Amino acid sequence: MITTKFIVLINKLMKTTELIQKIENYQIKQDLPTIEVGDIARMGILIQEGNKQRVQTYEGTVIAKMNTGINTAVTVRRIFQGISIERIFLLHSPSIQSIEIIRNSKVRRAKLFYLRNRVGKNARLVQRFSKTK
Repeated sequence: MITTKFIVLINKLMKTTELIQKIENYQIKQDLPTIEVGDIARMGILIQEGNKQRVQTYEGTVIAKMNTGINTAVTVRRIFQGISIERIFLLHSPSIQSIEIIRNSKVRRAKLFYLRNRVGKNARLVQRFSKTK
């Protein structure tokens, strides 16, 4: 049995979800390149140091892609001075200034966590060349 309180509650929820959807559509970035797992990407991140801001680049292999919509995130892995560093980036975050795909790689998995156990030349991925028409 549906009561009037239930109907009013549903109407409030619908309005709230519509409001959240509008806010997400306003904040979502439209000019992002298509990022796939295995790509080598260069991210430009906005760094705040005191009262100054600068853009710092972070380049590495995309080993995981998670979620959809405004919550889309990628895990980027790079090796710096022999140590593996992984960072998770929210793609629609205002702190990400630029994303550039440097190279595409041929992979057969959705997540490349097996690269964590590999170092040096063993961690290389085969480059994928696009067909030209």
